[in-house]
Amino acid sequence: MTLRSAKAARLRNNIIVHTVLAILAFIWVFPVLWVIMTSFRAEKGSYVSTFFPQSFTLDNYIKLFTDTTILNFPKMFMNTLIIAIFSCLLSAFYVLSAAYCLSRMKFRMRKPYMNMAMVLGLFPGFMSMVAVYFILKAVGLSEGSLIRVALILCYSGGAALGFQISKGFFDTIPYSIDEAALIDGCTRWQIFTRITLPLSKPIVIYTVLTAFIGPWVDFIFAKVICRANADQYTVAIGLWRMLEKEYIDNWYTSFAAGAVLISIPIAILFLKLQKYYVDGMTGAVKG
Repeated sequence: MTLRSAKAARLRNNIIVHTVLAILAFIWVFPVLWVIMTSFRAEKGSYVSTFFPQSFTLDNYIKLFTDTTILNFPKMFMNTLIIAIFSCLLSAFYVLSAAYCLSRMKFRMRKPYMNMAMVLGLFPGFMSMVAVYFILKAVGLSEGSLIRVALILCYSGGAALGFQISKGFFDTIPYSIDEAALIDGCTRWQIFTRITLPLSKPIVIYTVLTAFIGPWVDFIFAKVICRANADQYTVAIGLWRMLEKEYIDNWYTSFAAGAVLISIPIAILFLKLQKYYVDGMTGAVKG
């Protein structure tokens, strides 16, 4: 094969690959663009004669924060933000602590615990939601403002079972650093907080991101625990309510606006911290 034919074949392959990737990217991006356009649509209701909006307005966004007689979006947003922040802090602490212990310490139940965590991870969490609800009801956490406490406990309680990725990253840090710190008189807690975590910034950020996104977008546990307590609803429940038959005609375009608003914080976090996110995953694979 001559040099010219090799270049032509390479160019042809690149064109095919990039065409396929462009089509896949369009398929992925198009629904997002449609939701954004619908959030500015002036025509009300879910049944319209045209696929794309004919006129645009900001009223859908304004309605979310001004019309609180039926669906109080600002209250739902604050509930979700409070739950997500506290769940994120607790979950990140549990995951990183468990990962450090399993990576750096040797004890009798270490391997059985890791095997048990792997087996339990095969089952979706919502399988236990009925039992969890009755436990929360028995201890008085299923009514009033304590529902937020119940959701925080649900989201963070079993977080330590997801230690595998963080442990894989901690395994890449030389143990000789810990030994040197122990010789200098450091405790395990000081090694964890002052040496290991600063050296593990990528996986810390990855853990925080995943711990925040879970409560932010969850619907199943929130719906089961909140039930009819509308003042404790999260954003996911509020958006679902907007699509019920009694609300969909008036709230459909506001639903799209709400979907755009709740995606903005997560999008900003991922765009700003993408480098550390990728580094964290790379470290886990390497370990």
